[in-house]
Amino acid sequence: MKILVSNDDGYRAEGIRRLHQALATLADVTVCAPDRNRSGASNSLTLDVPLRVFDAEPNVHYIVGGTPTDCVHMAVSGLFNFEFDMVVSGVNDGPNLGDDVLYSGTVAAAIEGRFLGLPAVAVSLCMEQGSGHHFETGAEVARRLVAHLMRRPPDGPLIFNVNVPDLPMDQLRGFKTTRLGFRHRSEPVIAENDPRGRPIYWVGPAGAQQDAGPGTDFHAIKEGYVSVTPLQIDLTRHGALIPVQKWLEGIDD
Repeated sequence: MKILVSNDDGYRAEGIRRLHQALATLADVTVCAPDRNRSGASNSLTLDVPLRVFDAEPNVHYIVGGTPTDCVHMAVSGLFNFEFDMVVSGVNDGPNLGDDVLYSGTVAAAIEGRFLGLPAVAVSLCMEQGSGHHFETGAEVARRLVAHLMRRPPDGPLIFNVNVPDLPMDQLRGFKTTRLGFRHRSEPVIAENDPRGRPIYWVGPAGAQQDAGPGTDFHAIKEGYVSVTPLQIDLTRHGALIPVQKWLEGIDD
């Protein structure tokens, strides 16, 4: 078993180091990750400039200027002279709950693995200000999930979005399958001035929880459970196909 590990926090982040160590007890692990934090990069690919790959240490590679998607795409599509069996992304420094998955580089790395035909897992630690930074818990959760996937291989490629409460392992209440919740709209942009008095802007913080009831990933985390959400790539709203076709009638009149 050969596992590709990536993230969006950069190859030096504590979460990816913990994940590498945990999964190395199960399989051959290769790390290919960005050279720096690329949180919020989503599924972007770098197409306008060439990318350079460097070795940080044995089996740990970083791509200068690369996105998480770049890292997985290149690793699986010819950077190495062997094939991978699975992609695991994380452990992210913060949650990826609800509509966070649309922006998350951590989730995007897993999605790219699925695009390329591999089962994929994205793991995020739901840290808050003042919480414990229990990356070892996130790594152990990932190890247990991967071990279970090895014992019971899926019928086909899949994506699991996994969020882990920031607690010691022995305080977790278990694992729950969940659906994505939903946030309120994000906070307004933050306007400031640079040292020369020119205006600059920061993207505002994510919105508060809106759809966060039982069954959602938000609720599972609040209750102390690991949230495991199966994701799909097909964004088609299949139930709307017939109504939209009817709505299009007469458009050429």
